[in-house]
Amino acid sequence: MMQSGIINVLKPPGMTSHDVVAFIRRLYSIKRVGHAGTLDPAAAGILPVFIGNATRLVEYLTDADKSYRAELTFGLETDTGDDTGQIINRRSYNKPSASQIKEVLTSFIGATEQIPPMYSAIKVGGKKLYELARAGQTVERKPRKIMIDNIALVTEYETGIVFDVTCSKGTYIRTLCADIGYKLNCLAVMSFLVRTRVGSFSLEQSLTLEEILANKEQAVQSADSVLTHVPAIVLSEQESQAVKNGRTICCEKSGADLVKIYDYQNNFIGIGREIYQAEGHATLTPVKILSPDR
Repeated sequence: MMQSGIINVLKPPGMTSHDVVAFIRRLYSIKRVGHAGTLDPAAAGILPVFIGNATRLVEYLTDADKSYRAELTFGLETDTGDDTGQIINRRSYNKPSASQIKEVLTSFIGATEQIPPMYSAIKVGGKKLYELARAGQTVERKPRKIMIDNIALVTEYETGIVFDVTCSKGTYIRTLCADIGYKLNCLAVMSFLVRTRVGSFSLEQSLTLEEILANKEQAVQSADSVLTHVPAIVLSEQESQAVKNGRTICCEKSGADLVKIYDYQNNFIGIGREIYQAEGHATLTPVKILSPDR
């Protein structure tokens, strides 16, 4: 039987997210592999990798908020926004005080807009921005709405700071570092980044590639581990079969829109949507049913 589930990978710096997917594909001899939330090659941290039928659930983690620890270095500007790029500007600066830094960091909390960097995978006119950037082109980018839930100073030193941030999908930490520097009247680049959380997946529970290689069966979490925030419903044998066949059934109202569906043997079979009817009852419509692995 083909294995299906999610692996909480600790991506090392120096590998692309695609490299990690290729490693997992080879290790498990499986074609259906995907990941949630690309990490830059120089960055480290959590990269949830989905295998088998679980790849159908990637979208439920892609939209999750994420947490990072980042280092910002003052006095430089690069074409990529991090210290891997070409230096395009240097400027002396007066080191900001801790109170100034904390005030500026706090100013980013909440809904805001961010202009994506040229070195990103966003497409403009059918081409990825980083492809245009490598060809020496710069194009206008539209600001994108992002949400910074929390941001806090971890430590400061003469040449930079380290901070923690929790933010929505689509937030570029490289751009955030440059924007922080701008508000502090300094040039700034991101010089280190580790992703510490993606949804319910934490850094403490992540596995290195060596750990996965040594114990590949135990490295795979169940597919429903991506849906810890979604309430569950358990169906009878007859109801389970009906849902597996794509039919809508009647059920007791759980109080949620989306629910995890388990069959009468407590096996996770997919996701459904409840629509309230009356007197505590609802209809349950299959949204995404995971067919058995073969």
